[in-house]
Amino acid sequence: MSKDNRRILVFDPQIAGVSGDMIIGALLDLGANTTSVIEAMRTPVKYLPGCKNLEIGVRDTISRGIRAKALDIKIEEEVIHRTAVELIEAASTCLQDLQLSDKAKQFALDSINALVSAEAQAHGQSVQEVNLHETASADTLSDVIGTAAALDDLGLFTDATVYSTPVAVGGGSFQFSHGSVSSPAPATIEILRSKGFLTIGGPVEAELATPTGAALLTTLVHHSVRFYPPMKPIGIGYGAGSKEFIEMPNVLRVVLGETCDFGLSSDYVYSIETNIDDATGEVIGCAMDKMLQEGAKDVIVIPTLTKKGRPGHIVKVITDFSSIERMCRILIEETGTLGVRIQACERRILARESLPVEVIVDDVKQIVNVKVARSTRGQIIQVKPEYDDVKKLADQTGKPLRELEDVVKQKAIEALM
Repeated sequence: MSKDNRRILVFDPQIAGVSGDMIIGALLDLGANTTSVIEAMRTPVKYLPGCKNLEIGVRDTISRGIRAKALDIKIEEEVIHRTAVELIEAASTCLQDLQLSDKAKQFALDSINALVSAEAQAHGQSVQEVNLHETASADTLSDVIGTAAALDDLGLFTDATVYSTPVAVGGGSFQFSHGSVSSPAPATIEILRSKGFLTIGGPVEAELATPTGAALLTTLVHHSVRFYPPMKPIGIGYGAGSKEFIEMPNVLRVVLGETCDFGLSSDYVYSIETNIDDATGEVIGCAMDKMLQEGAKDVIVIPTLTKKGRPGHIVKVITDFSSIERMCRILIEETGTLGVRIQACERRILARESLPVEVIVDDVKQIVNVKVARSTRGQIIQVKPEYDDVKKLADQTGKPLRELEDVVKQKAIEALM
């Protein structure tokens, strides 16, 4: 792999959902060391009160024609529930005993915290008050530690950008400690909600995404996306779940790849647009200002000709996933449009930073902020002074704006060399 290329890891739970044992199985199939991962997974026996024995096996299996690795976990426990605090304390103690990287240990703790916070939210209690049932079992802690150990062994905490396709959550209802509930479980949907994660129902009436699996996935993933990012696949792992379905293979796929690096980064944004033919320029301008103030990445207005020859405008808003609903509401309320169109877009971008540059012109000293754009290789592509800062300097000195932009740009380039 080129030293310039970061790796990409894609989790694909859009058919069979996700659970802790499926994640570990897929990572072992991808090449993580089975012996060291299983050894780490057995740590709760020493530090989790009430856990008498924990046996873990790994085997190859076939699920509806797809080869995958499956975990067999047998637990002997003396307790039926624990508090969230007990689970967090046990996790901390286990991690202190393991030779994992700091990033791996933090990931494990963050995953546990995401899980217990969701349980507390679902029960209407604080983390200190809530009692856990299924999620406090030793296999939960074992799954979290095993995932951290497998990712650490593969070096994925150091150089990988992690993506996930939408999580299939299943459907119907199932039985657990609080009786019959609909799928997904309350803690699972709370985790997915809190992280703004893309979610789809089905394709079967069963629980496909578990709270532990959701906590691990959402803590690890950087981008929840509809489609795979551009990459060169170099490894594929399949982890099997414990159930069998007629409709589909019950496997989680994980794909490891290299970036297609041309010096550009990538991310996902959403384009919201609408046609307007009955609003004044002042109304549209007010809507633009409000959406930019509320966090829109960009707003543009395109003059156009609408039906019956009426002049109109196309308003386009670029925003991130978490702001979609807010931007739609502002656009509709401010302009009076009856509806908007939403489209997910992948874009290529340069890394940007703001550099403060001190400039002295005719005894006037001022700090001018300069936007510096770089490629992923660190190459400087563009240096652009901020307009408002340069205009202020032009007003104070009486110098032409264009001339001062050149002066500031040269100073910035010198500072960057």
